[in-house]
Amino acid sequence: MSKECYICKKKPVTGNTVARRGMAKSKGGVGQRITGRTLRRFLPNLQPVNALIDGKKMKVRVCAKCLKAGKITKAA
Repeated sequence: MSKECYICKKKPVTGNTVARRGMAKSKGGVGQRITGRTLRRFLPNLQPVNALIDGKKMKVRVCAKCLKAGKITKAA
């Protein structure tokens, strides 16, 4: 199974981890400097769920947002 929501197709996105050095100006320093950027991934909050899809019981991965919104019906 891929890291993708079955309902809304939410999947991992990329971003940066920013490494900083120095004290912030608001705390009395001369300011922070960026010393490095590293790629990272933001993963969706996927939960495995037994759901009723077209009258059949299927095990799917659904994001927490879709679960809270009630976009699927859980199988008994």
